[in-house]
Parts: sequence; C-alpha cells; structure tokens
Amino acid sequence: MDWFMVSPLLLAVLFFVAALAGFIDALAGGGGLLTVPALLAAGMSPAQALATNKLQACGGSISASLYFIRRNVVKLADQKLNIAMTFIGSTAGALLVQHVKADILRQILPLLVIGIGLYFLLMPRLGEEDRQRRLYGLPFALVAGGCVGFYDGFFGPGAGSFYALAFVTLCGFNLAKSTAHAKVLNATSNVGGLLLFILGGKVVWGTGFIMMAGQFLGARMGSRLVLSKGQRLIRPMIVIVSAVMSAKLLFDSHGQAILRWLGMA
Repeated sequence: MDWFMVSPLLLAVLFFVAALAGFIDALAGGGGLLTVPALLAAGMSPAQALATNKLQACGGSISASLYFIRRNVVKLADQKLNIAMTFIGSTAGALLVQHVKADILRQILPLLVIGIGLYFLLMPRLGEEDRQRRLYGLPFALVAGGCVGFYDGFFGPGAGSFYALAFVTLCGFNLAKSTAHAKVLNATSNVGGLLLFILGGKVVWGTGFIMMAGQFLGARMGSRLVLSKGQRLIRPMIVIVSAVMSAKLLFDSHGQAILRWLGMA
C-alpha cells in the first residue's frame, strides 16, 4: 500500500494548501473548496480524495475545538447531547451516501449556500450580541446536530456555516461564540464520517496526516482571530466563502451548460 501516492514536492504543496484551508475553515468554513480539488489534482481518485480530505479536515476542526474549549468559550458538558446527535447524524449520512446518488442535493446546495451568504450580508446586526434562545435540549440537538451532521456525512460543503447559522438563529449566540461552538460539532461530524471512510479502505494515510498537520496549524491561527476580531472578520468571511462556494458548486453541476451559453464550449 502506498502511504503517500504523491511526490515530496506535491506533499509540501498539499501541506500549505491544508494550512490555508484550516485557517479559512476556522473563520467561516468552506476549506474543502481548496483541499478536495488539490487532492484530485494530485492524482487521487474521487473516493480517495474525499476520504483523505475527511482525515485532514479532522486536524483543523479538532485544533480549533481544543483552542475554544481551553479558553472556556465552549463548555463540553453543555454540548454532550449536541455532540451525540451530530455523531449519529454524520455516520448515518456517510452510510447512506454509499447507496444513493447525491445528484439532487448537488443541484439545490448552491441555492442554500447563497441563502446563507445573503442572510449574513442583509442582516448586518445579526450575531452582534447574544439574544434570546429559541430552541433548547433535544429539539436543538436534532436540528443543529442531527440534521447538519447528517448533511456533513452525506455531502459536506458548507457544513461549518450551517452549524454556525444554527447557533446564531436558534441558540441566540453572538457570531464569535457560534463559530466556536460550530467547530466542536464540525469536528464530531468529521470524525463520524472518517470512521466510515476508514472501513471503506480509501484513506491515503501518509498524505492525510501531513495535511492534518497543516490544518492543525492553520486552524489554530484562524481560531485566535475569531476571538480577537470576532464579528468584524467572521461576517465578511462567511459572505465571501459562501459566494465562492456557490459559484464553484454551480459550475460543478452546470459547467458545460454555462460554457455553452457563454459560447466557450
């Protein structure tokens, strides 16, 4: 078994791509926009790229989670139910995606991501400060943990933004606090999805661990900015990442049609 599948030079490039992705992910999510295409360009099959991406993504989300937990922004004791529902949801999604096509979700996802970007753009005071909570206990855990976790295991892009949006709108947390809590659930769903990929035998371990180290460093830098810059940095990052992610998803789904319409294909 080839533990790396890429040359030392490509491995170095992937390390820095992962570090940048971890930095972006800690602030707004969407780091997979960089890492998955990079792994595919390095010569991995789609299954290997997705599996290895899940491994390296664990480095970033766990790094950010540990940072927020150690600074008492997130209290794990309060998140046990959310974490449990997220794990169940993500493993269920990862199981299901192996048996059904994700084409329908791929078609509607750009609209959902555009909606998130517009929501944060058009509501400038959203997440400035803590507000009244709308959902508690199991209902919140099922929505924010189970449903978003299922989506992350099934498909994945933008899951961090969906988690953060749930904490802002349903928990009433400010944006920095929501982003911190989102990383804990994102780490949970990454681990849940990774377990299923490991069973499938598609993870390229050496490359994944090198990228995980890059993710860990990038996410640590991004996490510091979440607490120091807060909403001033997170809001524009979410809007920008949502726009870029939507454009990429639309092109992936309708690229040939768009090129024909523009007279370029």
